[in-house]
Amino acid sequence: MSPFRSHMTLALEEARAAALRGEVPVGAVVAHRNGTVIAVAGNRTRELNDPTAHAEILAIRAACAALGQERLSGYDLYVTLEPCPMCAMALSHARIARLYYGASDPKSGGVAQGPRVFSHAQCHHVPEIYDGLRAQEAEQMLKLFFDKLR
Repeated sequence: MSPFRSHMTLALEEARAAALRGEVPVGAVVAHRNGTVIAVAGNRTRELNDPTAHAEILAIRAACAALGQERLSGYDLYVTLEPCPMCAMALSHARIARLYYGASDPKSGGVAQGPRVFSHAQCHHVPEIYDGLRAQEAEQMLKLFFDKLR
């Protein structure tokens, strides 16, 4: 097995690109455990007029399409912000092996905050979870984005 390689830099790049499009700056990367990146995405809810077009959902969709399958067993997801409940369930349904995220989300998070989706019996698959990866950078990007809106 190859040594751990974080893809949070790429997720942060996707978050920056999302902010430049006027989207909430969240970026996501799906990568195989061997380090191969399968899909990248940033939020596109406004651009696509789609409330489900969160970075995680778009990255999962792209990875599944690229692989021609609906399950992502053996794949990891890196995202700059703690997934919301919708995205957490999508991770579970996709069978993501490991979730790595940056900033926690006390307002809308669904992993360590709020409903804690993975702790429910109805959640049939729970990924390994690693939080706080480059959290300060992700938090700062979000704060700057929302400060400009006010």
